Amino acid sequence: MVQARSGDTVRVHYVSRLANGRVLDDSARREPLQFTIGSGRLISAFEEAVVGMRPSETKTVRIPSEGVYGCRQDGLVFKVDRRQMPPTYEPKLGHQIQIHHIDDQAIVARIVEVTDAYVTLDANHPLAGKDIVFDIRLVEVARAA
Repeated sequence: MVQARSGDTVRVHYVSRLANGRVLDDSARREPLQFTIGSGRLISAFEEAVVGMRPSETKTVRIPSEGVYGCRQDGLVFKVDRRQMPPTYEPKLGHQIQIHHIDDQAIVARIVEVTDAYVTLDANHPLAGKDIVFDIRLVEVARAA
């Protein structure tokens, strides 16, 4: 039976979860995820985990936060004076807003605190700093030419 290798196009089913067991995603009710190993389309450690697998084989891999959504960065949590926000906007805890960085790049941030004077925003990805566990089942391998 063929083993998956770099350059092959594969189809996999997976379950992703936090280390505490909380399921983030489960592909079981949709078509398998298809990708080419080594294309860089997915998390590199996920692609590497599929290398050497055979169809129907399963594997569990824990990917540290640095290899998934990155580490939490304190510099991405900041306060904004309420007077800088539109007067009709009512910030709510947990809402996501889009802000523009100095270089005019759009950033999505979550509201994590609201006071009369300021709103605290967190631009870290919600899963930053968290290891992710993937249960992977290789469904099919299409050999690279």
